[in-house]
Amino acid sequence: MSKLTVYLESDARRPELSTADPALMAGHLAHVGILFERWTASTPLPASGDGDAVLAAYAAPVEALKEARCFRSVDVMRVTPATEGVTALRAKFLDEHTHDEDEARFFVEGSGAFYIHLDRRVFRVVCEAGDLLSVPAGTPHWFDMGPRPRFTTIRFFTRPEGWIASPTGDTIAARFPLFEPAAVDAA
Repeated sequence: MSKLTVYLESDARRPELSTADPALMAGHLAHVGILFERWTASTPLPASGDGDAVLAAYAAPVEALKEARCFRSVDVMRVTPATEGVTALRAKFLDEHTHDEDEARFFVEGSGAFYIHLDRRVFRVVCEAGDLLSVPAGTPHWFDMGPRPRFTTIRFFTRPEGWIASPTGDTIAARFPLFEPAAVDAA
């Protein structure tokens, strides 16, 4: 289930807000410059993980977003527990970082959690199939795919070579709960 949880940056134990209402999520995130939309993600994906087939299945909304937000390229990232080096891949995204371009993701399968650090708050956005999230360039954030990741996202880039992470050096990510899909669903 998609969910927004907002914490003060100094207290990861008591959320200020917790909601699974997509309209409230979109409005609250828009207030701090984050794009969150619910799209339809009902096309069955090929078992092979073929990125071209995924892009073909979602060609119309992908092209519309590319044009609207001036993205120049897209790719598909599919991660499962069987992905080679999955533990290192998870660790790579767990530290707070920024990018010189917007980081936009459309989840077509599975789930993951973005943590966005703005205005002395941390916005934890659990994304699932059908969620589009765009984090503006320069925004401190991190991503947790969970201990047994299973997701497919379409990633949007303004540069053909894609984004490069710039670590902030802040250890804030270590103070916030990791993404545990079963725990999120139960909450």
